[in-house]
Amino acid sequence: MERRQRGVSAGLLLLLYQISQVGLQNIPSVTLGVLVLNIFLFLNPLRPLTEVCLSVNEAVHRKNWQRLLLAPFHHADDWHLYYNMISMLWKGIMLERKLKSIWFAYIIAVFSVLIGVVYMVLEVLLVIILDDPSYEMNCGVGFSGVLFALKVLNNHYNPGRVSSVFGLPISSKYACWVELVAIHLISPG
Repeated sequence: MERRQRGVSAGLLLLLYQISQVGLQNIPSVTLGVLVLNIFLFLNPLRPLTEVCLSVNEAVHRKNWQRLLLAPFHHADDWHLYYNMISMLWKGIMLERKLKSIWFAYIIAVFSVLIGVVYMVLEVLLVIILDDPSYEMNCGVGFSGVLFALKVLNNHYNPGRVSSVFGLPISSKYACWVELVAIHLISPG
């Protein structure tokens, strides 16, 4: 896991600018809280990334379960934070207004832990299927898994929409899967 630079940076400044353009008064409370928490932990990480990232080796073998709670709210660098929080801003505005704040907060909490569990199960399956124990060492941080789950939920509540993925119109029903593959191809790490 690469070390990230701390402090104010281009990605963070752009994120703050985007939030100001939307206006704090237009951001529902839970969405704003998630944004603030992620920005705060980016500026003041609880521990170094190598001590909060989630892997099968760390969480299961070493029984360091707190990583399930810490990994989603830490980001590798300012651009990782920027892209995740811009996505959270738009998904949060749409979903929190539809679901109401208490239910949306519950969903964020459940998805934050559940995504880590799914990540570890997939890593264990890769170890078994490919007979490659190195997958137990893959260590990840960030809110991307939660955002992917929110996108699927948003597509459920807003069916029939069309999204643009690299300029191609794709049914929102399938766009999240196309985006997932595209992100993996563009940035496999």
